[in-house]
Amino acid sequence: MKNAVNNTQLPAYWDQQYRQGRHGWDAGAVSTPLKCYFDQLVNKELYILVPGAGFGWEAAYLYDKGFRNTFLLDFSAEAIRTFKINHPEFPVRQIIQTDFFDHNDTYDLIVEQTFFSSLQRSDRQKYAQKVSELLREKGKLVGLLFNHEFEFDGPPYGGTEAEYRSYFEQLFELKVFELATNSIKPRRSRELFLIFQKK
Repeated sequence: MKNAVNNTQLPAYWDQQYRQGRHGWDAGAVSTPLKCYFDQLVNKELYILVPGAGFGWEAAYLYDKGFRNTFLLDFSAEAIRTFKINHPEFPVRQIIQTDFFDHNDTYDLIVEQTFFSSLQRSDRQKYAQKVSELLREKGKLVGLLFNHEFEFDGPPYGGTEAEYRSYFEQLFELKVFELATNSIKPRRSRELFLIFQKK
């Protein structure tokens, strides 16, 4: 029998969180640092993946901005159901319900927003490797990571810059990795903004 910690890595656990309204990690809109990054992108032909997307605010924002090759991925049926209701204009064929680690395709850009923090530390190196595999040559991982530990047993799970570097430095050129200056108020001074380019 799986213990409670392992259950957090199963779709059923997340379905229950969404059904019961326990999704305090959800900002209710596209994250400000990511919005600012998206707004300066010029190439609307980019193939973009938002994994562990939850309610998918980043995916919806990108699609509405004209990035028509944006794909949303989550293994929670409840999260995807809510996303479809909120964003009926988003193409169903670009909504992928599967485990991130089972997904196989290639992208120019992968967006990280609270998905990494949902994973146990034992899966973090695996995440970095999988992102590298999914990115095309010179593709980028762009997103946010919490820069502190939480006072409870997650998810979400926190971490440190030094820990994160240990996972990504061998696979990526760390173009930008710094304290986000325009985070939403509850996360102010608590998250790092990153742009990592595949080596």
